Amino acid sequence: MGAVQVAELDLNGEETALRPGPGSPPVTHGEVFVLVRQAGRPVGTLLGRVPEGADPATVLAALARRAHEQEPAEGRGQGQGAERSVAAGPPPPRASVVVATRERAGQLARALDSILAQDHPGFEVVVVDNAPVSDETRDLVERKYGERVRYVCEPVPGLATAHNTGLAAARGEVIAFTDDDVVADPRWLTELTAPFASDPGLGCATGLILPARLRTPAQVLLESHGGFAKGFTPTTYDPKDPPRDEPLFPFTAGRFGSGANMAFRAEVLRGVGGFDPATGAGTPAWGGDDLYGFVRVLAQGHRLHYTPGALVWHHHRETWADLETQAFGYGAGLTAYLTAILVNRPALLTAFLARVPRGLSHARGLTAVRDTGGGGDGGDAGVPGDRGAAPGDHDARTHPWPRRLSRLQRKGMLYGPVGYLRARRAAGSRTGRGTR
Repeated sequence: MGAVQVAELDLNGEETALRPGPGSPPVTHGEVFVLVRQAGRPVGTLLGRVPEGADPATVLAALARRAHEQEPAEGRGQGQGAERSVAAGPPPPRASVVVATRERAGQLARALDSILAQDHPGFEVVVVDNAPVSDETRDLVERKYGERVRYVCEPVPGLATAHNTGLAAARGEVIAFTDDDVVADPRWLTELTAPFASDPGLGCATGLILPARLRTPAQVLLESHGGFAKGFTPTTYDPKDPPRDEPLFPFTAGRFGSGANMAFRAEVLRGVGGFDPATGAGTPAWGGDDLYGFVRVLAQGHRLHYTPGALVWHHHRETWADLETQAFGYGAGLTAYLTAILVNRPALLTAFLARVPRGLSHARGLTAVRDTGGGGDGGDAGVPGDRGAAPGDHDARTHPWPRRLSRLQRKGMLYGPVGYLRARRAAGSRTGRGTR
């Protein structure tokens, strides 16, 4: 499959509104990845084809209505109900938005423009410049944004360290974290932070992440593998009432959300020690900072809420080389964060060991190999060439990696514990103490 257009389709009774995704041109004929909204609320995605000469809005609206009619009854209207609860509930708490970045001023400006356009009634923005080698980010913030954005420099590389620096600088009751390669929906921050006002036991919230563009085979393949989306059903995870359909809870933290769209009650995150500086991008662990952050909060008895109304559009990496790096990093970050649990949270060891057999099965599913039908160079390269590789349902079990990416993810899993221990040793030597 070649390039896929990205669009939003809003269904409001008999009225429809079709808009291109952020940074995308108006929809024409061909393949289209569509976010479907009902009265503004995200309710699902679909992949449709618009015939040449047809009206895109008419074709895609018919597909969306047909898909919605076929949904199970219990799955309908959940988004609208969530919107009413946000509108009827208390106002969202004062928030801080922390964006860690490194030498990507162009992308950062796009992200900051969308964040400053939020409809949230009271928030601040903190940019953490992580181990910069130039003044490009500082100059951008001072020149374009002035007092609307606070600039903080963190010389030690590592995403978790940068987030901890942002945590220390932030003044909000709730602290939201996102990346410099996203475009935030105008209601993102309100939707992400409002649940904290109505649930005093909530420690963390996560939201929906969808692709901003699907221009290259690598971007399409990542989204076909599941992307970053976690579905369209609002879900609360309570450690006192574990979900019956999650036997590995809370160790499958990747199902709770992703670091590009997460928020924490400030006192809760500070109370658990923030993020582990031995995890995350920019360290030998490669990742896992967000996942370990989720588990840290849950382990202290706080709830975590996933809300699909809190939407950001993510600019996926464009090249095959980037995707290879990402696959290895996924594997490394996963086992690095699990190693962090065993090293730092020995009280969870018994629960962890009890879940090992199911966990191994889960890991095999994550790295399952796509049957490309050929097994030659094309199959090993993994560039999607059929509709089986199309994005749409965000289920990695349905659309596995091609063989090379599966191998890289498995190699990453084997490396992750070593990477974490190396990063932990380096972090300890800088601070004179271990991590929590």
